Amino acid sequence: MKIDFKSVDEYITTFPLEIQSILKTIRTLVLKKAPEATESIAYGMPAYKLNGKPLIYFAAYKNHIGFYATPTGHEAFAKELSVYKQGKGSVQLPLDQDIPFDLIEKILIFRVNENLQYTKTKYQLQ
Repeated sequence: MKIDFKSVDEYITTFPLEIQSILKTIRTLVLKKAPEATESIAYGMPAYKLNGKPLIYFAAYKNHIGFYATPTGHEAFAKELSVYKQGKGSVQLPLDQDIPFDLIEKILIFRVNENLQYTKTKYQLQ
């Protein structure tokens, strides 16, 4: 059954508290590192755009968190992500392991800088 979520808050509240905590942490990282990003629901999951360009998406599933940083975010961190199941532009972070929030943050910073460089903005995230 597909649910049309109206907001990221609504999406997050549909999960058990343990999963909500993970999703909220990822969301907080995004909002901290990309405060100008636009938050929405796309493809049934939390989605973020910066300067009108996709930044990242994430979603919770039964056994993993799906993290989508477009192919470039995954290509740039191929070595670090090689321990996880992947698809083109996606990675599955198992719920029975620690979620690599530090790695998510590094990928996010990469994507922010890439997005801003692409849109020819001089602002660089440190």
